[in-house]
Amino acid sequence: MPALSICAVTFCSVCGHTTVSRVPSGDNRLRDCCDHCGAVHYINPRPVVGTIPVWGDQVLLCKRAIEPRLGKWTLPAGFMEINETTGDGARRETLEEAGARVKLGPLFSMIDVPHVQQVHIFFRAELLDTHFAIGTESLEVRLFDQSEIPWDEIAFRTVSTTLELYFADRARGEFGVYTRAIGAAPTARAVSA
Repeated sequence: MPALSICAVTFCSVCGHTTVSRVPSGDNRLRDCCDHCGAVHYINPRPVVGTIPVWGDQVLLCKRAIEPRLGKWTLPAGFMEINETTGDGARRETLEEAGARVKLGPLFSMIDVPHVQQVHIFFRAELLDTHFAIGTESLEVRLFDQSEIPWDEIAFRTVSTTLELYFADRARGEFGVYTRAIGAAPTARAVSA
């Protein structure tokens, strides 16, 4: 059975006519299709790229100034832009959100988040200096020792998972590359009186 269309494209971006949701010839999934010009509108996952910026034994985190998860802590990360590599995007996001310049290290984690159509990609990185600053999407930026990480205030499960893996590898003295998938968080069930 074909998967349901995730995001409805109501109007064709090629000709402006109304689209219909159907399985195009030669495909196996519902797509938003334009019967006027023949365009098929594919909705693909959006890569989120970021870093684990370190200075000695400390990790740089940003407190979010925007939704979702306003006021929660995160690693500097954001959506990859057209015409940039994942590494370029991770460096750019670190500079934009934390005012931090980094020497980009190797890929560390790639976490699928299919329920929001995203893939989160984090690189290890070394801060070039301690001249970092609040970006337009951050309320606060600071270095944390492992014992100071505000685990209950981490914005996203991809970030807490990445940090847990990072600290475990650091304690072992050897870093790996990790892939994971994170499903939707369980929702609270209503309790009848």
